[in-house]
Amino acid sequence: MTPPMETIYAGVDTHTDTHTLALLDWRGRPLATRTFPTDAAGYEALAGMLPDPSRVVVGVEGTNSYGAALARRLAAAGYETREVLRPKRAVRRRDGKSDPVDA
Repeated sequence: MTPPMETIYAGVDTHTDTHTLALLDWRGRPLATRTFPTDAAGYEALAGMLPDPSRVVVGVEGTNSYGAALARRLAAAGYETREVLRPKRAVRRRDGKSDPVDA
């Protein structure tokens, strides 16, 4: 098991045509953000930005819809993937919509 201070947290905001990845360190500090197409090449490029599966936890929004194929791809590669629920509409209205923030 990876010590918490070495863990990287990855979040993916999913859409029909794109997925936005945000990487955070164990303190929640942003490390990287990037948007990928929702095709095999995009899934490979996204996976290529992730550290070794033993060092990262991946949260994917919409694992039953837009994020399903990506979640399967990452799980098959050994990544710990978790379903992340969409923010509540009231919070999104108050704080604004942003794919990197959602990720």
